[in-house]
Amino acid sequence: MAEFDVDLFVIGGGSGGVRAARIAAGHGAKVMVAEEYRMGGTCVIRGCVPKKLFVLGSHVRHEIEDAKGFGWTIPEFSFDWPTLVANKDKEIARLEGIYAANVEKSGASIVKTRAVLEDAHTLRLLTGETVTAKYILIATGGAPNHGREIPGIEHVISSNEAFHLTELPKRIVIQGGGYIALEFAGIFAGFGSDVTVIYRGDNILRGFDEDVRKHVRAEMEKQGITIITGCTIDKVDKHGNEYTAHLSSGSSIAAEKVMFAIGRHPNVANLGLEKAGVAINPANGGIAVDEWSKTSVDNIYAIGDVTHRLNLTPVAIREGHAFADTVFGKRQVAVDHATIPTAVFSQPEVGTVGLTEAQARAQVSHVDIYKADFRPIKATMSGRDTRVLMKLVVDGTTDRVLGCHIVGDTAAEIVQAVAIAVKMKATKADFDATIALHPTAAEELVTMRTPTARYVRQAAE
Repeated sequence: MAEFDVDLFVIGGGSGGVRAARIAAGHGAKVMVAEEYRMGGTCVIRGCVPKKLFVLGSHVRHEIEDAKGFGWTIPEFSFDWPTLVANKDKEIARLEGIYAANVEKSGASIVKTRAVLEDAHTLRLLTGETVTAKYILIATGGAPNHGREIPGIEHVISSNEAFHLTELPKRIVIQGGGYIALEFAGIFAGFGSDVTVIYRGDNILRGFDEDVRKHVRAEMEKQGITIITGCTIDKVDKHGNEYTAHLSSGSSIAAEKVMFAIGRHPNVANLGLEKAGVAINPANGGIAVDEWSKTSVDNIYAIGDVTHRLNLTPVAIREGHAFADTVFGKRQVAVDHATIPTAVFSQPEVGTVGLTEAQARAQVSHVDIYKADFRPIKATMSGRDTRVLMKLVVDGTTDRVLGCHIVGDTAAEIVQAVAIAVKMKATKADFDATIALHPTAAEELVTMRTPTARYVRQAAE
């Protein structure tokens, strides 16, 4: 009789957990995956994928408006929010089916229920059954965090509910200044809503390059999105089907919906972590792990957003794959969390990889900045008031490109390719030696010859 029911039990059927299960099964392990909601996790069901579909849909109005400059006369058009939501739901259901099928094709099994730890090797299912596992992987992800309790917090929606609204709100107030807040601000504005963004800091996109932050804000404000910084929502009142958001500044805003997108917290509650002896990282509230994603318990691992390291789907997938190769593939694979590209599907779009100017100036003695700010070719015909930003951060001593930051159409697509060069430690000379692809916006990355700024850090006295 086998010592354990399964070799690996995965708690969570999101992108990271699914990848780990499939790779481990491919290495010959007997694997079981427990998912209490829907296979695919946050990214597929209520995150990246439906959000990108909404972003693409919201672009259409701009395309119609821009068409006139290219000679197109388009008859009167209309938009139907329920149709968008229904079609999105169909696509998400299709993807969920693919995720489940791929797990089962790999030889792993799925149990559609909640699983909690009873001890380091035993899991109790909500059905009442228990399962023993040689190894356990926790991949439960994260969830929206509304922050401190305020009067009327029960009236606030998160990105989860935003995907399932029955009607498009005419006016919406969004609190937050990061990825999710700005992406939904662009989505709702693109569909015709009046949008106000409230953020507690001095400017949106904290942690991004300062030029990116300024550029995105200016472009969003050109589109009619109101951005109010330096304050928070302290109270939400309900009046029939409408709401009033009271700000810490003393002013108030009326809206049909109030959305909070101020951050996410790891899903660590009620998993039985204490019973199994799994420690929490006091610095971030996620499960504490080492470079191999191992927790404080030798046979229990954790990956993805539940560790609160870098909360990006591709990172979770890479961590899941590395875990399976390390534990079941008999080769140790650690994930390099440095120089990871990321995108904000705001409008305009942001793509970035590597160090910001501020980070480079803090770490490197000589920093050269190359920057281009220009009107894209499409805008010369459409007449739209918009500009593109491209910026390279270079080590002035070694000539290595330390960072690339782009704001504009297809910024993410461009940065995905540039990230390869940055990861390979390409130099500015390598960029200069690359022949431009014309006419494109991306050619600016290989035609910027003269630094726009140079910084030399003075040695301490």
